[in-house]
Amino acid sequence: MRKYVAYYRVSTKMQGQSGLGLEAQRSAVRQFVKHHDLILEEYTEVESGKKNNRAELISAIDRAKRLQATLIIAKLDRLSRNAAFIFTLRDSGVDFVCADMPEANTLTIGIFAVLAQHERELISSRTKAALSAKKEQGFTLGTPANLTEEARAKGLEVRRDNASQNRRNRQALTLIKIFREKGYTYQRIAEELNEEGYVTRNGKPFMKGTVHYLLKGSLR
Repeated sequence: MRKYVAYYRVSTKMQGQSGLGLEAQRSAVRQFVKHHDLILEEYTEVESGKKNNRAELISAIDRAKRLQATLIIAKLDRLSRNAAFIFTLRDSGVDFVCADMPEANTLTIGIFAVLAQHERELISSRTKAALSAKKEQGFTLGTPANLTEEARAKGLEVRRDNASQNRRNRQALTLIKIFREKGYTYQRIAEELNEEGYVTRNGKPFMKGTVHYLLKGSLR
């Protein structure tokens, strides 16, 4: 008999209240756990993408250690989207398992952690370089006084979307490589990515040809 502490994460308060995405995670965990195993406790993190607070994750890790249980997470995708989340789990020393990819280990999430951290550093360095170049060209940096609140909000939204999409593209390629090593066909990999909400750079669903093209390009 194996003991588990389950951890679920939804990204907004509305999702937490509606159960959107949460029930799918619970279902994945229950299907993974064998009939003679026990889910001792469940923790649900309802968070905003703007915050790095992980109170429920810390509680779940602490509880799993105290009960000598394994921390179980529904989908590896839940690990790959946030560097703080990945580093917290990696450095905790707790036994963990992902229902959709049982072979995931400290090395696997370590790769995601490095990618996420590297992407943040790249975004920061690119921003600094762009601002420096603009300043050398004689542009006055800063927000013009006559810029409307709507324009500011729109600009911020665009920057966040671009950063998020770039990060998710890198994560998609990492998942493609992992799935391919598991022996998944290009068609199945495309289906897995589409199910998780990944899209191509053009905003289209993944096709098996796209998966093959991306994988081949990364090996050059």
